Amino acid sequence: MIVVPLMIVRNSEFAGADTQAKEAIQTVKPDYQPWFNPILEPPGSETESLLFALQAAIGAGAMGFIIGLYSARAEKNQ
Repeated sequence: MIVVPLMIVRNSEFAGADTQAKEAIQTVKPDYQPWFNPILEPPGSETESLLFALQAAIGAGAMGFIIGLYSARAEKNQ
């Protein structure tokens, strides 16, 4: 499910929500100036995607651990 779309759709850029929002703002108000600039910007979109996936994996692992902990406690108390 991950590899096939990347192989089928060649030479395309998969823009995230931030990029789409930036383009929408520039369309509506071209002279808009951001309030601040990012402190640290990843070197490429691949790095940004990797960090997002890592964040999602850590969150899913934490949620799975908590659900398993409560499930085990409930089973132990029966």
